[in-house]
Amino acid sequence: MRLKLVAAPVLLALAFAACNKKQKDQTIGEGSTPAGAASAAPSASPLATVNPVTTPTPPAKVAVDQTAQVIVYGYHRFVNQVRRPDTEITPQMFEQQMQELKNRGITVIGMQDFLAWKRGEKNIPPRCAIITFDDGWKSQYDVAWPIMKKFGYTFTMFIYTEGVRGGHFGGGEAITWEQLAEMRDAGIDIQAHSETHQDLRKPYDKVAKKKLSPPEYEQWLQNEVGRCKETLEQRLGIKVNCFAVPYGFYNQHIKDVAKNAGYEAVFTVYGQPITFRSTMDSLGRYLIEGNKPKVFVDAISMIATSSGGGVPVAAIGSSNIASKPADGETTRNPLPLISANLSAFGAIDPGSVTMRVSGLGVVPASFDPKTNTVSYQVTKKLRDKCSVIVEAKSGGKKVETHWTFAVEQGGATGAATSPSPTPKK
Repeated sequence: MRLKLVAAPVLLALAFAACNKKQKDQTIGEGSTPAGAASAAPSASPLATVNPVTTPTPPAKVAVDQTAQVIVYGYHRFVNQVRRPDTEITPQMFEQQMQELKNRGITVIGMQDFLAWKRGEKNIPPRCAIITFDDGWKSQYDVAWPIMKKFGYTFTMFIYTEGVRGGHFGGGEAITWEQLAEMRDAGIDIQAHSETHQDLRKPYDKVAKKKLSPPEYEQWLQNEVGRCKETLEQRLGIKVNCFAVPYGFYNQHIKDVAKNAGYEAVFTVYGQPITFRSTMDSLGRYLIEGNKPKVFVDAISMIATSSGGGVPVAAIGSSNIASKPADGETTRNPLPLISANLSAFGAIDPGSVTMRVSGLGVVPASFDPKTNTVSYQVTKKLRDKCSVIVEAKSGGKKVETHWTFAVEQGGATGAATSPSPTPKK
């Protein structure tokens, strides 16, 4: 009898514990059933409720500063002894350049903030810079990243997937997938730079070492542009929405393939200030070379350096200035006369008129107050797309306009004999 009295409380305690465990297990399992196990879920009871399906609300448009400007820098390797200046820079020079951005009041922003601004969803400071690293060299992880941390700057990595350690071209100087994952976890933006880093215009596969037929080329191009994106998204669990064209070589077909692959922005190596109205399929970057520090300075000179609180800026549309070459025009002359009628600016202070030309910086333009025309005869051959920014003061405020035209390669005045640009790696 005593044994039964002792056993009864024990059995009750065990039963109560088992009941609690079952309830706890059911609670933990809610909402975490693998997709493949959906059929194992208990059948719906009369008391079960179904959450209504809601349509995501698109981000609200905000009153963004459409006069803001952005410059994008591109870097490759960071070494103490520069042997290949087209792709290498010393850590000391890189740190000095990052300090210069701070000294000039230029804000370094992230790629996704830039894209949100272009979509009209988020504001950015008046003058900004985006820092990008190409290819995936381990010195970007070992050397450049600590410097960026020092300044509190973010940046974007443009990765070609076969160049990561373990790929066809991922040698000892290449970054690893583990290092990329670590950078991703720290908030670094990672984007696409093709699979094998080739001139995408040419039907040649350097991995297979063969010339491609038209159908083979189309499939290969889809892989270089689209499969690269898929690989990065799958390996790193990220969303890839930007593509940097290898060497900056592209054509309309490549841009179309990139758009169909789901890229929001395509970047080249033809540096130019990016404005709110810049097209998203050919955004220029300034590639920094170890023996050409002037490129960095010229890029800064292309945009004002106020970080806010300066003179208000009124933007005048390119359609109101009768620019030559016109906005969106393609000229065969690599040495054009650039001009614009500034009557839409109002009463102009003649001494305040300045003109900036991408790749040239501030140019010695002349202004005729009788005709309100500013003009400059180009003396150095222009290539590809060219942006022009004209600024002046009118009625106590700053007024500006900008437009972009293209230069057809192999055009008149000897352009056909000009050397082709040195490929950038």
